[in-house]
Amino acid sequence: MDMFCCWRESPGVIHGRLCCCNMEYWTHLWVGYRMVLLAHLHLQLMIKGYDVFLGNLRGLVSREHMDKNLSSSKYWKYSVNEHGTKDMPAIIEEIHKIKTSELGSSQNLIGEEMEDQNDDIKNSEIQTSEEDVTKNQPYKLCAVCHSLGGAVMLMYVVTSRIAQKPHRLSRLVLLSPAGFHEDSNVVFSLVEKIILFVGPVLAPLVPGLYIPTRFFRMLLNKLARDFHNYPALGGLVQTLMGYVVGGDSSNWVGVLGLPHYNMDDMPGVSFHVVLHLAQIKRAKRFQMYDYGSTAANMEAYGTPKPLDLGAHYSLIDIPMDLVAGQRDRVISPTMVKKHYKLM
Repeated sequence: MDMFCCWRESPGVIHGRLCCCNMEYWTHLWVGYRMVLLAHLHLQLMIKGYDVFLGNLRGLVSREHMDKNLSSSKYWKYSVNEHGTKDMPAIIEEIHKIKTSELGSSQNLIGEEMEDQNDDIKNSEIQTSEEDVTKNQPYKLCAVCHSLGGAVMLMYVVTSRIAQKPHRLSRLVLLSPAGFHEDSNVVFSLVEKIILFVGPVLAPLVPGLYIPTRFFRMLLNKLARDFHNYPALGGLVQTLMGYVVGGDSSNWVGVLGLPHYNMDDMPGVSFHVVLHLAQIKRAKRFQMYDYGSTAANMEAYGTPKPLDLGAHYSLIDIPMDLVAGQRDRVISPTMVKKHYKLM
């Protein structure tokens, strides 16, 4: 999990995947699953007068972890739950520390004070204090997220509200957010059934989906270059990929040419994340990870079934913009509208 900041000469300005404006101390967070979506926008935001924070979720090979002895199975043992309840809070809190320090404010102490409050404080008082935290921040934080990043941010906001913790956000912009997937093509439906069928057996054996060695990453990198150097080959691959995902015309070949697809590092995905998305598609609702048994779910959520996040959208207390791609076949416009209707 990484976060980068593009600083301007003038202090007190943040933007990017998290950005903040000099006049009103606006901060925006842009989160894509692999931090590749519209990456050039951070330059435009810098020109407009923002500082830019670019953040992505965990997903490189396990050797990138601080603990070099961490086993691959332990490293990849996470689902969308961990993205929303561990990764995103870490990113937000780091931004909060930077901005409060930069702006010379003591507001960064509020979150710690709230955690130390006595158990006998009334829920209404906690909620009021939570609202004051965001209102009295020396900056305003706007998150702009794409695809899985959108689902993660929604999970972060909802779970923060349920736990009565400050999410520190002032606005959300969600570009084709994941979370509902029942309206998908035949290929995705087939993958869903396969993953759910073999998931319990395959998860311990294949904890992460990634290219494991430098040699094979080099081969893929060479192949990606060939796609660009030979337009006919690239066009064929582009067409085939379009058919696989139901006619989506996104630049699939262009994605492989991005800098982070190289021999040294290449993004991967946890099998549990894939299994979690398959569970969401089957359940036809945006829910937390299903641990497979009533006892495990009771321990994690206090209920026999995973928490239904969509049913708690009423807790969202900030303005939100939803953007759908008319020709998007991965997350169709109808699924984005489902988010909207529940809100």
